Amino acid sequence: MRIAFAVILAFVAAAHCAEDGQQRHDVILAVGAGGEPAYAEAFSKWAGHWQESCKKAGAQLTLVGLGADEKECRVRVAKAIAEQPADGTTPLWLVLLGHGTFDGKEAKFNLPGDDLPVSEVAEWLKRFQRPVIVVCGFSASGAWLKPLASGGRIIITATKSGSESNFARMGGFLSEVIGDPAADLDKDGQTSLLEAWLAAAQRTNDFYKNEGRLATEHSLLEDNGDGLGTPSDWFRGVRVVKKAKGKAEPDGLRAHQIHLIASAAEKELSPERRAQRDSLEIELAKLREAKPSMDEAAYYKQLEAILLQLAKIYHTPES
Repeated sequence: MRIAFAVILAFVAAAHCAEDGQQRHDVILAVGAGGEPAYAEAFSKWAGHWQESCKKAGAQLTLVGLGADEKECRVRVAKAIAEQPADGTTPLWLVLLGHGTFDGKEAKFNLPGDDLPVSEVAEWLKRFQRPVIVVCGFSASGAWLKPLASGGRIIITATKSGSESNFARMGGFLSEVIGDPAADLDKDGQTSLLEAWLAAAQRTNDFYKNEGRLATEHSLLEDNGDGLGTPSDWFRGVRVVKKAKGKAEPDGLRAHQIHLIASAAEKELSPERRAQRDSLEIELAKLREAKPSMDEAAYYKQLEAILLQLAKIYHTPES
């Protein structure tokens, strides 16, 4: 029985269908005010990494904040978000790189000109039904987690709270690995957002350890809508190995299904089949979580049913 499951899994990984259904991601990249030349140079470099990855992905990129005379960046970010369609399956990314502040009441991202409050971003994003990813690569960004958390939304913060207000490096490391094949933990030929975040969090931790410094930033990932977030040290590989309090579902399942730069096999899936595949993968993850409390025969019966459906998605030709 288990050998049959292994064969099915291998078949799912190798087989694919004929239609190119590649998602063309929309990316709004806002670069914050540097304040000092060294920071401005760093933020520009991080933005350059995102530009390169977006080019490889064929993503539609809107860049705000790098122009020497840009003063109305907040207005430009608002306009870029307002021009995006609210519905669809194509992910919308909002990537914010720079400095942030939190005064105990309102968290803000420091743009050239007027700062950008999290309350405004939360209001702008309310209308979206499509997948939305918000990358908060700046200090004090942990205060953005709860205001932005919602179903169908993925949030990454550089810090775990608004009180971690020192310069945050996680955004820079994430910019390096978002399109790096070396971060592909499950070896499926593409680097998911989850895998990139885990790699960036590890690089951040390594920086403080190697420098002999006390870490002043602790990144969180939120993708289940509860606004709690999960730290990177809760993961082994791409799976959460610690339990949250209560009945909170683990974060990471949805982030592992988002790829800025897709593999050849991923590109060949139609949007409909990709949605079916994603739903089945989440069902599979939940089944594995429930395994300890299940009868073994019932567990393997349900497992086989899910794996056969996954195999059918990859094997059956598009009509």
